[in-house]
Amino acid sequence: MKKVFLFIAPLFIVIIIFSGILFFLDRKDGKGALQVTSVPQSKVYLDNKLLGSTPFCACEAPQMLASGDYTIKLVPIEGNFRPFEEKITINKSTLTAVDRTFSDNGESEGSVIGLIPIDNKKDAEVLIISLPDKANVFLDNNPVGITPLLLKQISESDHDLRITLSGYRDKSVKIKTALGYRLSSLVFLGINVDLSSPPSASPTSSLSEDTIIPKVLILNTPTGFLRVREDSSISSPEISQVKPGETYELILEKEGWFKIKLADDKMGWISSSYATKQ
Repeated sequence: MKKVFLFIAPLFIVIIIFSGILFFLDRKDGKGALQVTSVPQSKVYLDNKLLGSTPFCACEAPQMLASGDYTIKLVPIEGNFRPFEEKITINKSTLTAVDRTFSDNGESEGSVIGLIPIDNKKDAEVLIISLPDKANVFLDNNPVGITPLLLKQISESDHDLRITLSGYRDKSVKIKTALGYRLSSLVFLGINVDLSSPPSASPTSSLSEDTIIPKVLILNTPTGFLRVREDSSISSPEISQVKPGETYELILEKEGWFKIKLADDKMGWISSSYATKQ
């Protein structure tokens, strides 16, 4: 089984096309769509409730999901692969796409892509987060920075997104941006175990020094510190504390909350009432 997947893995470079975005953007209800693909075929659970098996798409009005935070879990139907589990957010009138290619020895790869509304309705943004981080990012074959990375003033159209990192397989994703939204892409890189093959060549242009890594500044609080929580809820466990005047990398944001990267590379959520973007 391992040899079979090592052979077919290059054939399954993730290509997720948000061709239906504009269809969803004009909806009036509070629901969003979810698309899930995987290799091999897997059972799809959302908050431990079985929805079906891949390829899965809750894309028609009756099947669409209420906006909010969920935990998605993919369990391969065949093979002795470790299940994939990740937190996702379904946003109103948008499509969230989850893809996973299972393999052995850390070779699994995948992505979680979604749209997040932003204040500037005349701008389109792309947020790229990779695991592991500090990977090279290429947009339409042009080097644009290193993960985690936020790109602003991106044209509203189809784009080719590619992430590369030494020792890992290149990851390519087709995306479609939309004005008034940030396209959030969480990319899981698979280890390149074929050490006999040289890493794929990257464009020789140097990475841009002007790329923007978003940060948040911690403001004054009544307690003199701000709690960092495991999730975006006041009932979520506290995992750390930050102090006024400190700055941290901004990873994600949602209404009332910022997800930040701490000094020990852990990530957590803080209230946006006591922090501001820089």
